[in-house]
Amino acid sequence: MVKVSDLGIKFKMGKRRRSRAFTFLSERSRKQRGSHGEFWALRHVSFAVERGETVGIIGRNGSGKSTLLRVIAGIYPPDEGKISVDGEVSTLFGLGTGFNAELSGRDNIYLNGVMIGLTKNQIDGIIDAIIDFTELGDFIDMPVRTYSTGMRSRLGFAIAMHSDKDIVLIDEIMSAGDAEFRQKADAEMERIMGERTVMLVSHNMATIERFASTVIWFDRGVMAAIGEPKEVIEQYLAASRVKKPPPDLD
Repeated sequence: MVKVSDLGIKFKMGKRRRSRAFTFLSERSRKQRGSHGEFWALRHVSFAVERGETVGIIGRNGSGKSTLLRVIAGIYPPDEGKISVDGEVSTLFGLGTGFNAELSGRDNIYLNGVMIGLTKNQIDGIIDAIIDFTELGDFIDMPVRTYSTGMRSRLGFAIAMHSDKDIVLIDEIMSAGDAEFRQKADAEMERIMGERTVMLVSHNMATIERFASTVIWFDRGVMAAIGEPKEVIEQYLAASRVKKPPPDLD
């Protein structure tokens, strides 16, 4: 379904006047930077994800997790290595990503649906289910700029989950919203597990351990570990000197 072979992604760093603090921090990350102001966000990444598998992706901020999802989604082309994606992809990258704040929630369903490759007829067939899931009521016909964070969460998640694409890429959305939303999101995840391939980025270790069959830990652009969720999470938390949080009881 998804095969990544020796993947590398690099970005050019802008030439701006640097403070002493920035210069100090830059020296600490010199290994990731090329000689011409290039920064390797990912390097030598290889793994395979089977159909119906749920893979959790963990790591500190800036470790390359979100970049990886964007490569799989086709947003960034590889600078090194190869990536093969067998199937259609649905993405959920942050709250309200891709929403037009001036359009209504209903209009944004069509806008986002088209962005992920759905036809108008396909969207017509799922729009009622999306609206029912969001429980937005009359707000569905109001501008998205009037929505709370939780309302945007519901709308974005519903669109991604009801698209019926083969592969679902989720970046930091499962822990957003109120307890009621998280319960609905968890139930929806359980519904599609085994049916669709899911790659889930999250800092919530309880969520990762609950849903993932395999976990990949990224550290400064390279794979630090891949394997059974509990084992990899414990390695990551030990390296980060963070205690494992108690389960989410919401």
